[in-house]
Amino acid sequence: MKVAPDKWKHFYVGVPMGIVLQLSGFFLFPGELLYGAVFALVGNVGISYGFELFSLVTGKGHHDLMDAVAAVIGGVLGQGAVLLTLLLG
Repeated sequence: MKVAPDKWKHFYVGVPMGIVLQLSGFFLFPGELLYGAVFALVGNVGISYGFELFSLVTGKGHHDLMDAVAAVIGGVLGQGAVLLTLLLG
């Protein structure tokens, strides 16, 4: 199964988004990794789908739910990298 090139772009944008959101959650909820992770995941899904919804409503860009899914997968990977660093560091 071949993944479309535009899905990779969304995935690669999702990774730093997940990192930034997870670090933000870490600083907003000190000592509460679970709250920070939930905050980052909700933000990740909200931003990813919100961007696609914006494309649908305004007609700017192409609305595709799988783009949002690719961004969320990248974001979760970015979150996981931060969480692993925090837990092991």
